[in-house]
Amino acid sequence: MNDQRSRGAGPDLAAVAGLLADATRASFCWALLDGRAWTAGELARHAGVSAPTATGHLHQLVRGGLLAEERQGRHRYVRLAGPHVAELLESLASMAPDRPSPPRSLSASGRRRALAHARTCYDHLAGTVGVAITDGLTRRGFLEWGHGLRVTGAGEAWFGELGITPWKDTRRPPVRSCLDWTERRPHLAGALGAALCRHAFDAGWILPVGTTRAVALTATGRGALRDHLGLTTESPTPTG
Repeated sequence: MNDQRSRGAGPDLAAVAGLLADATRASFCWALLDGRAWTAGELARHAGVSAPTATGHLHQLVRGGLLAEERQGRHRYVRLAGPHVAELLESLASMAPDRPSPPRSLSASGRRRALAHARTCYDHLAGTVGVAITDGLTRRGFLEWGHGLRVTGAGEAWFGELGITPWKDTRRPPVRSCLDWTERRPHLAGALGAALCRHAFDAGWILPVGTTRAVALTATGRGALRDHLGLTTESPTPTG
C-alpha cells in the first residue's frame, strides 16, 4: 500500500492533536471547561501570556473547531464549541501524566481536593461525586451498560418524577459516558447528565465553591443522594 495514500486516509487526528499540543492553547481549553464564555484578555491573564499571543492561539482554536466565538457589541468572547469538546478534554486528561510541580500551598491543595471530590465538567457532574452518582444510577437499574450506555424504562420513570426528561431533546444524545480525569472511571454526560446537574443546582443539592469548577454537596444534597441512590453522606459510595 502506498504510504502517502495510507497517511492521507481517514480523519486528520494529528490536526486536532496539534491544537492541544501547545501548552497555552491547552490551558485555554482547560479553563473553558467551566462552561463560561471568557474574553481573550481574561484567558491571556490566566495563561500568563500577552494579549496578541492569546489572540493568535484563539484564532487557531476557533478555526480548528474546538472553540466557538461570540460577540456582544465590541466585546468578543470564546467558549468551548460544545459538550463533545469538554468530554474530549476530560478523557484526554485522564490519560495525561501529572506534571511535576513545586510544593503546593494549603489553599492550592484544598482546591485540588475539592475539584477531585465534586466539580462540573462543562455542564455535568464529575469527580468522586459524579462517578458515585453514575454508579448509583446503574446499581438502581436506571442506567444500563450492556450494549452501550442507555437509560432504562425504570430510569425514565425515576428521572421523570424529578421533572427531568432530556430524551425529548433530539439535538443531543440523551446519555454519554465521559471518562473522569481524577477517578479514571466514567461519569454520566450527555443531555441527561446536563439536566441532572441543573436539577442538583436548582434543588439545592450542590453549591459552587468560589470561582472554580468545584461544587460542594449540601445537607439537602447528601440526604437526597442517600434516599434516592443509597449513597453515603461523607464518602459518596453505594451502600447496601
